[in-house]
Amino acid sequence: MTSYVGNLAGAGLRVAIVCSRFNDFVTERLLAAAREGLLRHGVDPESIVEAWAPGAFELPVVARRLAASGEFDAVICLGAVIKGGTDHYEHVATQCAAGIQRAALDTGVPVVFGVLTVQTVDQAIERSGTKQGNKGLEAAVTAIETADLLRQLPKG
Repeated sequence: MTSYVGNLAGAGLRVAIVCSRFNDFVTERLLAAAREGLLRHGVDPESIVEAWAPGAFELPVVARRLAASGEFDAVICLGAVIKGGTDHYEHVATQCAAGIQRAALDTGVPVVFGVLTVQTVDQAIERSGTKQGNKGLEAAVTAIETADLLRQLPKG
């Protein structure tokens, strides 16, 4: 029986991080944690590229371009969509998630969903470095593990 398991071995990986400027009081914290997570697991700082998108809705198109470039082993998307008083939240959150998944499926490159979709500002703050940990760090770990797993799998 063959078993494939991704490891947290970031050496040699090239990673792009796409971060939303909207709600930057949250996304900058996600970015700092993602960057630290990549470095902690052996990704060379010179192998990390950061790109800023205007908002969460624009993350997928930027991520897809980076993933399709052939220059990166993984792309991490970071953003914060906070529910307001209109339907805007549902549309942005749903399309952002669908677009990020599509970017990964279209390119075969892991495109990681590190976008907070929360009801309140307090929840966003909790998930970007307080009680709930930091989802930016979780996204970095997911990117490394998935990229390593794909390296092991048969080419298809």
